[in-house]
Amino acid sequence: MDPLSLIVLGALAVIIAVILSLGLRGPSASAKAARQAEAERRAAEPVSTEPGSRGEGAGASGAGDDAEPAAPSATGEHLSERPAETPTAPATRLGRLRARLAKSNSALGRGLLALLSRDTLDEATWEEIEDTLIMADLGVDTAGELVEALRERVRVIGTRDPETVRQLLREELIRVVDPSMDRELAVAGPDGEPAVVLVVGVNGSGKTTTVGKIARVLVAEDKDVVLGAADTFRAAASEQLTTWGERVGVETIRGPEGSDPASVAYAAVEAGKGSGADVVLIDTAGRLQNKRGLMDELGKVKRVATRPLSEGHRIDEVLLVLDATTGQNGMKQAQVFAEVVDITGIVLTKLDGTAKGGIVVAVQRELGVPVKLIGLGEGADDLAPFTAEGFVDALLEG
Repeated sequence: MDPLSLIVLGALAVIIAVILSLGLRGPSASAKAARQAEAERRAAEPVSTEPGSRGEGAGASGAGDDAEPAAPSATGEHLSERPAETPTAPATRLGRLRARLAKSNSALGRGLLALLSRDTLDEATWEEIEDTLIMADLGVDTAGELVEALRERVRVIGTRDPETVRQLLREELIRVVDPSMDRELAVAGPDGEPAVVLVVGVNGSGKTTTVGKIARVLVAEDKDVVLGAADTFRAAASEQLTTWGERVGVETIRGPEGSDPASVAYAAVEAGKGSGADVVLIDTAGRLQNKRGLMDELGKVKRVATRPLSEGHRIDEVLLVLDATTGQNGMKQAQVFAEVVDITGIVLTKLDGTAKGGIVVAVQRELGVPVKLIGLGEGADDLAPFTAEGFVDALLEG
């Protein structure tokens, strides 16, 4: 064979070897990654295990039916491989956000201090002070009580010194905010079982976002958390909550849109118990178009969610999310929810902006339960544990 033929055959052999090598090694790394991502996406999609159902999972009961689900209808979301975010430590948040709160409520503090520092505190001035407190959503009865207490103390001391007056006002405001209330979240379940926290509130109050932010607070406290996306009636609620969970490495249990919320809550608690989680945090529906239907559904969710737990272990915490900017209108919402699910704590969102600080006192007194968390902005960590002293100091710093 001549040299030219040998060269051609050699080249062909090299080409065939390269092709075979690529075939044996399989797809490229990028193709593999793409297929793996697609597989994870498909695995994360909730599936119905009950043939013929209308997208509802197995065991989802009919309206008003408290029968225990035969099998969890929700599925756990596969967590992404990217590192989870590290939330801000809760203890540092209120201090960081205090300036924002002081700025948004500065008119209240400045107005009260200016009135109390007048040379003459006559009847008209005290009426102005009371009106200022009422306009701040403190409530008529509470405003009258605070003014009477201040009036007596100023009369007895007989001073107009601004610093002394400021201290008197601070003490009286702290008293009506009530520092004696227990504001700790009940997130310590019995041995071997997670604490179960139910979050309720109307759509538009920032409820689902707040659930995600509470998860960040708990993760920052080294709690192992499972989220339950039981707001199955709002199209984007489950996806929104799942995104919040993924950001901090928290599993979300969810079901198909429109499925039975109680079934999802049951599955979340069961998953939390099985994985040894510290806390199961359950988001719920908040539509008020059909108030009675919603209230019945919330009652059912609360009952069914406890089924996987040991006898006597009930819901540990029921948090009501209220939009602080709604003022006294929010009080009516609070009363409706409190009738059905025994509220144990309040989360006030949007307390910056146009909110009036007095709503803190008004809602506590109306429901007899404490404000436990306050939201002061749109940031992921703009949710802080509430303290009476820190709140009042922020009001008066303006």
